[in-house]
Amino acid sequence: MQTKTIRCAIYTRKSTEEGLEQDYNSLHAQRDACAAYILSQAGEGWSLLPEIYDDGGYSGGTMERPALKRLMADIEAKKIDVVVVYKVDRLTRSLADFSKIVEVLDRTGSSFVSITQAFNTTNSMGRLTLNVLLSFAQFEREVTGERIRDKITASKKKGLWMGGTPLLGYDPEGQRRPRHHPRPRPRPLCGSSTRRRPAPNP
Repeated sequence: MQTKTIRCAIYTRKSTEEGLEQDYNSLHAQRDACAAYILSQAGEGWSLLPEIYDDGGYSGGTMERPALKRLMADIEAKKIDVVVVYKVDRLTRSLADFSKIVEVLDRTGSSFVSITQAFNTTNSMGRLTLNVLLSFAQFEREVTGERIRDKITASKKKGLWMGGTPLLGYDPEGQRRPRHHPRPRPRPLCGSSTRRRPAPNP
């Protein structure tokens, strides 16, 4: 009996662009690990699709990612049977977005696999475990955002420049607001004498 071919797509993501210029970066490492896992399941009919879905420099807290949009479109078109990721948070860090992705997977009869975490989206226990994990991922993202905002607020209170267009009265090189700003002396117009002329006799 011939084994049914299961079409697998690998999705990779990195939150920042740091290190993407390297010959072998995080996206390559994720893809190689996922490809090796798919190869190990070749006996079950798993086959890697040639399309590449890489999102370098995109946050997992939003669905506005070029490669993710292409991936979801191909799932809707029923071109993919299984989405393979290195970790669940590579796919999304938002519970709301995760529910949207699972809805599309259910509607098209597809599923997804995290190679470093034993999850199965075909049963209720697997989805519960994923929801708990994503709750912590979303919590971590929100706490990190709050910590960054608090640091920026504290730095501004100390007069530190936090990037962007320097405001009036800020010294970008010194990273601090100077205390005194001497006013420029007025220049004489057209080289005329600054002496006051005597008033004409009445």
